[in-house]
Amino acid sequence: MREIRYRTIAADLRRQIVDGDLAPGAVLPSEAELAGSYDVSRVTVRKALEVLRDDGVVASRQGYGWFVEGDTVRQSLGALSTIEGQLTDQGRVPERRVVSFGFDREHLVVVRVNLADGLPFALVTVWCPADLGSSLSRDDVESATFYELLPVDFDHATQTIGAALADDRDAELLEVPVGSPMLVVERRSVSTDGVEVLRSEHRFPAHLTEFVVDLPFQEGAELSPAGLRLVQS
Repeated sequence: MREIRYRTIAADLRRQIVDGDLAPGAVLPSEAELAGSYDVSRVTVRKALEVLRDDGVVASRQGYGWFVEGDTVRQSLGALSTIEGQLTDQGRVPERRVVSFGFDREHLVVVRVNLADGLPFALVTVWCPADLGSSLSRDDVESATFYELLPVDFDHATQTIGAALADDRDAELLEVPVGSPMLVVERRSVSTDGVEVLRSEHRFPAHLTEFVVDLPFQEGAELSPAGLRLVQS
């Protein structure tokens, strides 16, 4: 029987996904790269990917190309909490890897990658006052959150969510294409005595992350997105 190339390619990609070589959420090589690897045309590769998409195995999105279907990381905005705690509640395995750890004149600056079930989904930079961070080690911030480590009673945090395109560092550490859509969260965490203690930036690949908030209905309220602020160009 004559081999149907696109079906053979689909079967091989499916095997890689089942074997865990391509994890849920992982971005696949581009159609051009796959065509070169299998020595076929891009039309053949696209037919193979469409077979997998119809079976719910892969999906595509503008800016990312094709990626393995999987659960998004859902984060509740209803209360101050850690992503590790939310992932654990969802039955997923959280992990953090410190990329850099050092002090500038005023802060301990920590850059880390957060992972869920082994897949990187966030690049986080935290600025902590140097006097508070002086007793912390790289191992400390890799094994626990600043909220757990600091001798501070936290009251609340303010988060601002915006959008950006992945730069070279995002692409390398989060395994996404340069220029792909990102969600960017700036968080400022305040102590019970009103002092801003932590400042952080969280960069998320948009295809892996959802932010969820419960909005109680109030009689007569205008139904528009809460917290909406137009950015001046």
